[in-house]
Amino acid sequence: MFGLLFFVLMAHTAYGDVSYSFPEEMKRGSVIGNIAKDLGLDVNRLSSRKARIDTEGNRKRFCDINLNTGELTVAERIDREEICGKKASCVIKQELVLENPLELHRFILNVEDINDNSPQFKESVIKFEIRESADKGSRYLLEEAYDADIGMNEVQSYTLQNNENCILNVVTRANGRKYGELVLNKELDREQQKEVTLILTAVDGGTPPRSGTVAIHVTVLDANDNAPVFSQAVYKVSLPENSPVDTVVVTVSATDADEEQNGEVTYAFGHLPQKFLQLFFIDAVSGVIKLTGQIDYEEESTIELPIQAKDGQGLASYSTVLIDIVDINDNAPIIILKSLNSPVPENAFPGTEVGIINVQDRDSENNGQVRCSIQQNVPFKLVPSIKNYYSLVTTGELDRELLSDYNLTITATDEGSPPLSSTKNLHLTVADVNDNPPVFQEHNYRAHVQENNKPGSSICSVSATDPDWRQNGTVVYSLLSSDVNGSPVSSFLSINGDTGVIHAVRSFDYEQLKSFKVLVLARDNGSPPLSSNVSVSVFISDENDNSPQILYPSPEGNSFMTEMVPKAAQAGSLVSKVIAVDADSGQNAWLSYHIIKATDPGLFTIGVHSGEIRTQRDISESDSMKQNLIVSVRDNGQPSLSATCALYLLISDNLAEVPELKDMSHDESSSKLTFYLIIALVSVSTFFLTFIIIILAVRFCRRRKPRLLFDGAVAIPSAYLPPNYAEVEGAGTLRSTYNYDAYLTTGSRTSDFKFVRSYNEGTLTADLTLKKTQSAVDDLEGLDAEMSDSYQVGLSLSLKNIWWIEIVKKCIFPHSTASTRH
Repeated sequence: MFGLLFFVLMAHTAYGDVSYSFPEEMKRGSVIGNIAKDLGLDVNRLSSRKARIDTEGNRKRFCDINLNTGELTVAERIDREEICGKKASCVIKQELVLENPLELHRFILNVEDINDNSPQFKESVIKFEIRESADKGSRYLLEEAYDADIGMNEVQSYTLQNNENCILNVVTRANGRKYGELVLNKELDREQQKEVTLILTAVDGGTPPRSGTVAIHVTVLDANDNAPVFSQAVYKVSLPENSPVDTVVVTVSATDADEEQNGEVTYAFGHLPQKFLQLFFIDAVSGVIKLTGQIDYEEESTIELPIQAKDGQGLASYSTVLIDIVDINDNAPIIILKSLNSPVPENAFPGTEVGIINVQDRDSENNGQVRCSIQQNVPFKLVPSIKNYYSLVTTGELDRELLSDYNLTITATDEGSPPLSSTKNLHLTVADVNDNPPVFQEHNYRAHVQENNKPGSSICSVSATDPDWRQNGTVVYSLLSSDVNGSPVSSFLSINGDTGVIHAVRSFDYEQLKSFKVLVLARDNGSPPLSSNVSVSVFISDENDNSPQILYPSPEGNSFMTEMVPKAAQAGSLVSKVIAVDADSGQNAWLSYHIIKATDPGLFTIGVHSGEIRTQRDISESDSMKQNLIVSVRDNGQPSLSATCALYLLISDNLAEVPELKDMSHDESSSKLTFYLIIALVSVSTFFLTFIIIILAVRFCRRRKPRLLFDGAVAIPSAYLPPNYAEVEGAGTLRSTYNYDAYLTTGSRTSDFKFVRSYNEGTLTADLTLKKTQSAVDDLEGLDAEMSDSYQVGLSLSLKNIWWIEIVKKCIFPHSTASTRH
């Protein structure tokens, strides 16, 4: 231990003092000298070694060092009179401190006086009362002019305004100061002149010289020939600092040989700085000087008080009180942190210097001697260095995961009686090393999102934590590149790199994509970075976004789909079937069928789940030949979606007795066409009415029950089935093997209507998207009313009459595009 201390002291040896002399009141930034050159220091290393100026017992730093040039420059205004007063030599001690290695260089600043203060008199007017009986040559002491400067810049001469009564005599004291005496050059005659006014001028020896003036007012009285005399020319006393207020410092005394008013002596301070006038008080009658403020040894170690004694007629004499301030241990040590390297890397080697501590005590001698120590049980210690400097070094290895920071307490104690101490707390943090990867809170994540979601909506969030610190523990999220159904994952999802919230980039369609999986990467910002990943499974939920699509009868086109029903059909006979599918799944694809309007509500019924249309009772002769049905197909979603279609049934056994059928349009032009066709049919029917009645009568007489092998049903041609349609996961509503075989009455196979016995084709592929159909019930009701009027007229005609209708229609509407389906 002793060897190590010896090595440190040798490594930080302080070099000899360097002195600079310069005049006071230099401008800030003025160059005092090149201390780097004078001390033989490397200018290029001043910045890296943290070169700085420390004061020694001074509160102000009067100079700075230019780290680029090594020059000392003036840091603030330097007033020699303010710093040193009337002292002949004004010395400021400063220290240059360098680190790596630690060096301390002491230098001295000698502040030279300049003539920046003019002579000043204590009072603006000096009053004398001189008896007229005063003899020629009588002398009267004048107030000494005060000049804050020293040497040649002090008062060097006095001049008196020319007059016939008085002359000026300049006297030089032993200390070199000069004062004036007013010498009576001519006896005064009070009857001729009661008052005399003179101007006294004090001139210093500066270049250029400065001067100050005072008026002398002489009142002519009787003679006063004795001035007060002090018992001591100089009074010396000692006064402890921090003495209480009203402490008696000293009592001065002066006597005057004159009697009565001429012998009455009063005391007052001579020219005194304002700060001392606030500290001391003198009783004008008794001469007792008391303390009125707090004195501090560290501010002033000695104080000089000029004392004036004046009699009643204005004669005065001067004395000086010298006060020696005694130091007491009233200042606790001050701990100054010069540098601190925090945070400290957790892999720092033992013995690494992490800070420099400086301890100062403004007291003197033993009161200013300081010892410094640090608390136990911490991996740090203080190593004494130069003067009152200590190095804070590590004593063991640090581990941030065990302890991330340290609160150190440094104690400094002086050797005064009683001793004073102070403490300083230091906070040291341990720098982290990136040795922990991010860890997700779950092993895998599941996200459920409803189809038709809004792009940009959040579907789930992932979270990972990293026990490391700052950037080593800052987690950034990203999606690993992959393909979903042949497209990049970035076209499906995005992730917020800061929060881990996953957003949908697009709107999902359950019918196209039901689920997929992506990988999320969590990476920290360490160097090198560490990362981990987790899988996120996204499941898309179905939504009722597809209306049922009616395959048969076809909802498209403007032509009517008409089917024949035998007149002999019994109750429960299968007449037709509405076939519909829904692209949704689950209950959203469960379809139900309902007849919402019928020509004869009680004649037909429809299977709620099968869509089969059957007769509820036997067909009678009173039933209308034309039966119109409007069927609604609804799914089971929430809310439910629906589609409607119209079926047109003809109750007849033979096509020969069925009038020609025409397609009807929904638009306004078709309505007008129907109106004109009705007029034409009514006109033509007048000529053929008799023929139609005879034909109907003959058919009624010859009516017999048709021969049926099976219950008749209209076969659904494959043309009504959309191509390539199939179920999705078996949840559809149409079976590809469903077929019908229809047998009509005798002669029906030779009619103009074409029927097919069985159909097994028409299976749809899974990739076909059904078109949504929206058929309003109100539109179908209007269409049904319109068609009903047309059928009531048209069915009363024979098939031959329709040929006449076509001729009339072409004559009336030659440009009509309406088509007739036979």
